[in-house]
Amino acid sequence: MTGKAGLKAGLIGAAVILVLTLLSQIPAVGCICCGVTWLAYAGIGALAGYFLTPPRSAGAGAGAGAIAGLVSGVASGLIWTIVMAVQMAIAGTDTIISAIDPATMRQLSELGVEISPDMLAMFSGVGGVALIGGTCCLTSMAAGAGLGAVGGAIFAAAKSY
Repeated sequence: MTGKAGLKAGLIGAAVILVLTLLSQIPAVGCICCGVTWLAYAGIGALAGYFLTPPRSAGAGAGAGAIAGLVSGVASGLIWTIVMAVQMAIAGTDTIISAIDPATMRQLSELGVEISPDMLAMFSGVGGVALIGGTCCLTSMAAGAGLGAVGGAIFAAAKSY
């Protein structure tokens, strides 16, 4: 029953995370959405604890919350990877090169480091999106599982019946 409650809450949480991720693309709202996302993971865990049939225990709530947070974290990582891929496709390599400070480029050149557009395209293109997206996915999964477990345990302990 723990798995079913966690999966159900995780899928609902994935929809919430999708909305928060899309809202975070608005410059002024982006700073707020990061903190709200962390709170959402705990809320998703609490929702999983709510979906457990009474009598609830803190351990079962933590398990359901961790599953819900893990499902939401995977969704969050995948959504962020897609968003980053779209942003990289729109921005292109020239925009990234022009964003690097000329003084930094000069210092790197003096050190013998040459940044070619082809190398930058490789790291900022598919390879960069895969690397950053994978890291983002793992981080979202860990944060979601941890905060979801905390939220589920607290809710299940507070509302055991």
